Amino acid sequence: MSHEDFKVSNHHNNTPVGPFINPGPLGLSAFALTTFVLSLFNVGAGVPSGGPVQVVTGLACFYGGIAQMLAGMWEFKVGNNFGATAFTSYGAFWLSYAAILIPGFGIIPAYDGATIDPHALDNALGIFLLSWGIFTFILWIATLRSTVALSSMFFVLTLTFFFLASGHLAHLEAGNYPTRVGGGLGIVTALLAWYNAAAGLYVPSATFVRLPVGPLGHPHSE
Repeated sequence: MSHEDFKVSNHHNNTPVGPFINPGPLGLSAFALTTFVLSLFNVGAGVPSGGPVQVVTGLACFYGGIAQMLAGMWEFKVGNNFGATAFTSYGAFWLSYAAILIPGFGIIPAYDGATIDPHALDNALGIFLLSWGIFTFILWIATLRSTVALSSMFFVLTLTFFFLASGHLAHLEAGNYPTRVGGGLGIVTALLAWYNAAAGLYVPSATFVRLPVGPLGHPHSE
């Protein structure tokens, strides 16, 4: 992979790097697969929308969580501030989501007491998802001079978080419309993440297939 290939998918990096050390495809793939599986559950594929999603816990811990955080650390190593921030943050998101699902952390049971607001868990999850939506919106702004493929992914992910948050904050029943819409948008996000990952992997030294990413405008050098 040349320096130019690296810059297409990691637009904030200004440090020349050697071949085959672009951590971007790993981070994007980890994010994509974990998001894809959970989003299928949110739209009701395989299990009823709003039903048990514990099968995603392993993915959230090891692939979406640990593998993506490692990609974030490697992005720090190659000098990509944006990639490091995004991958490390979303790796932490998946680990924190897994913690919610793991009984040993006691997070969900803490909201099951009869003396508290029956909507307390929904409110907490809604605020959790809303906060990640705000953070994702901030990252989306930082992609407006990157590529169409990357910027589109963060834009759709922002909508995904907001729809999922609204389903909880509105205290709607499991399998509600905002959750299903959020699940559908999550599937689109995952496909875009896989596309970006493939664009970073498909380099001339490995394959004749190239994927267009649609470079956006870059600022002029000072």
